[in-house]
Order: sequence, then C-alpha cells, then structure tokens
Amino acid sequence: MNAEPLPTESLPAEPLSTEPVRFDTKIAVLLREDLEPWQRLNVTAFLVSGIGPSVPEVIGEPYEDADGTGYLPMFRQPVLVFQGTKETLTAAHARVLSRALPRALFTSDLFSTGNDRDNRAAVRAVPTAELDLVGLAVYGPRNAVDKVLKGARMHP
Repeated sequence: MNAEPLPTESLPAEPLSTEPVRFDTKIAVLLREDLEPWQRLNVTAFLVSGIGPSVPEVIGEPYEDADGTGYLPMFRQPVLVFQGTKETLTAAHARVLSRALPRALFTSDLFSTGNDRDNRAAVRAVPTAELDLVGLAVYGPRNAVDKVLKGARMHP
C-alpha cells in the first residue's frame, strides 16, 4: 500500500536549520544616555516604527500560534539598541546623513507634543544642525551602520 504524499502547503517553506541566521544588514537605535527609562522605551518604539514602512524587506511573515490565531508580522532581524552622549548622537546623525542611510529621529521637542502633526511640525521648525536629538534609528549594511554608531555602546 502506497502512502499518499503530503500536500506541499503543509511543508515548511524553508528547510529547518540549527545554524544561526546572520544578516548582512543591521537595524540599530541610538538613545541619548540621559533619558528616563520610560523615555527610552517610548523613543525606541517611535523610532523603529518608521523603518518597517520605509524598508519593507525588513518585515518578516505574519505569526500564527498552534491554534491558528494570527499575529502581525515583525522585523525579520533583531533591533540592536545603543546609548551615547549628546555629542555621540550628534556625530552619528552627521554620519548617517553623509551615508544617506534610511533613518528616523526623535528630538527632545517631541516629548511635549501629543500627535503626529505636531511632531512633524516640531522637527520642521528646527534646522538640521540645531536639532536636540534624543534618539536615532538607522538601517543599512552592517559595516555602514557600525560606522554611524562609532563611539556608542550597547544599551545595558
């Protein structure tokens, strides 16, 4: 008696492997070290929200649990969080602009606004060199992101 073949849709899309996945790109967030804990979390969440829609290849497939309940897709790779001084953040901002990498910013002014329209207006009102940066997110090739983050250290 021959066994029926399994339908292809029930097979894993990719072969299972125990090898660690290595990415040639990096998603990183740089936070100013003097932020309060709630500010660090808030800034990080806002910053990474800008990367997914702008760089769709960083988004993985939707999740589903064993009961078939669906969940939103997330980044396909880790987000590394760093911290540094105000000067480190200013230097990183200049480097990310010179490399034209996808980036998001969060300025201190955004802590006093309450909506997206006012957030954009607060950033638009300040020249690039005068932005009071408290956070920066960047995506790109690992080596380019590493150069942007020079002087920063991993968030504890």
